[in-house]
Amino acid sequence: MAKEIETFVKLQVKGGQANPAPPIGPALGAKGVNIMEFCKQFNARTQDKMGKVLPVVLTVFKDKSFTFEIKTPPAAVQILEALKLQSGSKEPNRNKVGKITWAQIEVIAKDKMPDLNCFTVESAMKMVAGTARSMGVTVEGKAPWA
Repeated sequence: MAKEIETFVKLQVKGGQANPAPPIGPALGAKGVNIMEFCKQFNARTQDKMGKVLPVVLTVFKDKSFTFEIKTPPAAVQILEALKLQSGSKEPNRNKVGKITWAQIEVIAKDKMPDLNCFTVESAMKMVAGTARSMGVTVEGKAPWA
């Protein structure tokens, strides 16, 4: 018989760098999860993505055992990496911090596709472009579907 789920915990952790310090320790400790066991498993599974911010959805069961699913890095983080920026604009409507092409947006959208709630690459690209605009990044060129 399947285990009974108690709760879900969502975290954003750098790949290969999970440790029991805040924010991981308090979030998992409050749910009764073995923090060191999570850190060991997470670090082992994310050795190839060292230093990248990775969203994690942790499923905690009634017996305090757990499973976790690692998602793709957030679109905002991928946009910053693509443009080699430290952060987005503090006033995105006034101050622009960079320019991104539709080809770069398509690469990010294809990478994010399993985690987005859309069915086509075009709709995923629109979502990523919207994220870029809200960060103060100008989307250059004409949309491929226009």
